[in-house]
Amino acid sequence: MNKSSNENASIPKKEKHVRDSYFRNTGPLNFKSRISEQPGDIMTISSNEVVTIPPTMSIIGAVRTMLDKGFRRLPVADAGTNRLEGIVTSKDVVDFLGGGTRHLIVKNRYKGNFLAAVNGNISEIMEENVVSLNVKDSLKDALDTMIKDNVGGIPVTDDDMKVKAIISEKDFVFLISGIMAGKTVKEYMSKNIVTAPPDMPIGNAAKSMIKNGFRRLPVVREDVLIGIITASDIMRFLGSGDIFEKLVTGSNDEIFRVPINTLIKKEVFFTGTETDLGEAASIMLEKNIGSLPVFENSHLKGIITERDIVRSMTE
Repeated sequence: MNKSSNENASIPKKEKHVRDSYFRNTGPLNFKSRISEQPGDIMTISSNEVVTIPPTMSIIGAVRTMLDKGFRRLPVADAGTNRLEGIVTSKDVVDFLGGGTRHLIVKNRYKGNFLAAVNGNISEIMEENVVSLNVKDSLKDALDTMIKDNVGGIPVTDDDMKVKAIISEKDFVFLISGIMAGKTVKEYMSKNIVTAPPDMPIGNAAKSMIKNGFRRLPVVREDVLIGIITASDIMRFLGSGDIFEKLVTGSNDEIFRVPINTLIKKEVFFTGTETDLGEAASIMLEKNIGSLPVFENSHLKGIITERDIVRSMTE
């Protein structure tokens, strides 16, 4: 495991200028009072190089697009007009794989034929009631909406509902990174940790994520953290060629009995309870991760996520 620091955190020059224009202060910050309420400011940190997919794309095609682009979510838009029709996330894929109600599609519509199911349209598992924002909205609108609707990413559209950008928790984590927030990790970390043993089957891990509403599970052996399994890791398993070989040669159940220790990354970055949120945010950005296990006196005390950092900015 690696205890990381923010010394080498890389922030693009243009984006750093945007962040510094909001927070020109070296002391602890009151982020709530500094988040812009200016109409249209949402576009200053949103990603306008947004990738959309049509509702007719296959589920496996959407998974491979997310993996190829490194995204956890994709807006689903009409191929001709680019009007927003839905959104699909890594958690939706985990749900479909066996974690929750979306798996009923495999059982009921495809009679348990998983190979046929993954080639079905993404519209079958996408979220149709999409939370969206307008290009004229402010950063405060975006922050408040994320918290109120408990979503990690929101498509930004014009008045005709055409997708123009997407804003995510990571964009707000960027705003706080490298700045002394005056708030510690222990104040905002999630203390209700749900862990998994390394021999837990992938199917069970998927169910645990959906049941508990988490995107990640710390993997623990004899009270020692050996890795983290995320929704994206499970999605990567679905997108690999190995799963299709298993589908042809074995049963669906055999696939989901694969233990999660075959998926976890051995390198784990972590932080301490007294770490400033600004430093924790920098570690997440530098390592391109969405969470950090939190240790105190060699004991796992919690986990700090992008969602927790976003929540801190409203208080």
